[in-house]
Amino acid sequence: MQLLRGLQSVKAAHRGAAITIGSFDGIHLGHGALIASTCGLAKQLGKPAMMLTFEPLPREYLAGLPPKEGSPARFDEKLRSLTGEQFVALLTEHFRASAVVVGQDFRFGRGGAGSITLLRAAADAGKFALELVPSVCIDETRVSSSGVRAALAAGEFGKARDLLGRPYSMRGRVVQGEKLGRQLGYPTANIRMRRRRLPFTGIHAVRVRGVDPANAHRAYAGVSSLGFRPTVGGREPLLEAHVFDFDGSLYGRELEVEFVAKIRDEEKFASLEALVQRMHLDAAEARRILD
Repeated sequence: MQLLRGLQSVKAAHRGAAITIGSFDGIHLGHGALIASTCGLAKQLGKPAMMLTFEPLPREYLAGLPPKEGSPARFDEKLRSLTGEQFVALLTEHFRASAVVVGQDFRFGRGGAGSITLLRAAADAGKFALELVPSVCIDETRVSSSGVRAALAAGEFGKARDLLGRPYSMRGRVVQGEKLGRQLGYPTANIRMRRRRLPFTGIHAVRVRGVDPANAHRAYAGVSSLGFRPTVGGREPLLEAHVFDFDGSLYGRELEVEFVAKIRDEEKFASLEALVQRMHLDAAEARRILD
């Protein structure tokens, strides 16, 4: 597998691929169906398979959110202003796509004016093969990124798991913190978030993997705080995970934090003493949930 950042990274060896296009912001079951269809079609054609996504995501760009470093395909004003016809030309002339795989309601181009009709016309003209993948539904509900985001924001991690096809988790490398948690009796593994806009915030019961280097898949019970730490005047988003019954160092370790249940929202306490009292209750509730 190769990661190509930016349209300029597409070389001769990458052209002619079977391409699926989308946001792919947290791969859910619908995305999985697109990827599986793309890989199957690529194998039939004897071509590579490619996922085309954008950074920042179009909705994030329009909301004015800053991009991450290193963009798969830089979504900016130039790309946003492409008409539907120009976007199809990008697929045929720049990527020289052998096949395009999208959902049945896929929209593209300026203002979302491009539709399946344009892609079908290009396919009928022999420019590429076109495969339309039906929506994936669970209990008559269409699986979508917006549905996953809504479930996470509501703390409905079971529903999010059903839509994703796996438990929701965050992964990152543990960095040095202010060691305030240790001073308060709850040492935490601190993981910086790459974006200020978080899918949710609050205190959660979690399972943490990567704690044991000899068994990276072993899950440890814990409690986490995700957000901005209002009691201590935090400014940057941070994931802090306290691993129960563990007293080693996790600095530099890459951890995966699986969110099991929400305990409460973030709260600004009047004092550190009040915060610690609530941390005791949070830890006890997390243990109860995970037991």
